[in-house]
Amino acid sequence: MALQLYIGNKNYSSWSMRPWVLLKQAGIPFDEVMVRFDSFESDSTFKKHLRAISPVGKVPVLVDDGFAVWDTLAIAEYLAERFPEHHLWPTDVRARARARSVCAEMHSGFSALRNHCPMNIEASLPDIGRLVWRDQAAVRADVARLCGLWSELLAAQPAGALLFGDFTIADAYFAPVCMRLRTYELPLPADLAAYVERVSTLPGVKAWIDEALAEQDFIPFDEPYRLGR
Repeated sequence: MALQLYIGNKNYSSWSMRPWVLLKQAGIPFDEVMVRFDSFESDSTFKKHLRAISPVGKVPVLVDDGFAVWDTLAIAEYLAERFPEHHLWPTDVRARARARSVCAEMHSGFSALRNHCPMNIEASLPDIGRLVWRDQAAVRADVARLCGLWSELLAAQPAGALLFGDFTIADAYFAPVCMRLRTYELPLPADLAAYVERVSTLPGVKAWIDEALAEQDFIPFDEPYRLGR
């Protein structure tokens, strides 16, 4: 039985993007089950559908022969163990530990960037980005930390490489951040802007972007800066 991955709307769901891109880029077959964001209230269709799959009622959820795994980091670890031949984590022990560290930092941190610049792949919001950059010191601090983190990792790699050379869970984990940086046009050094573009053109990421653009599904509660399209 093929893996099933339950996700939300591709245009908005940064958490869903991570395991979907990981599976797609690694070439691991799976069936997608998209559960549209109608509301996050307990009686919403979205919550009712997801709670039948996992107790937390959130996306993403990976189902492997009836066994459900939720939370993006748990899904990534499960896939790395389930498909060791794909080398989803770096093979070097220290590089692997560092990759886990930066993914965990992304998982629990960067809250200002998440809150003030929600993922919206279809939108182009440079004016909002300039206001956020001007007024939100915490966003500037998050981006500064992101730049430091990426710069350190990329400095150890050949020019044009990803964070740990070849594609790993770490690149999938930062793919939604790359989408945010593009949408709001937040300032980056040229070498890190180039990394964002490399990630954006990965086949798995490009496939997600293309399908996000094709959704044409405006969801007001996920659009804090627009009343419509």
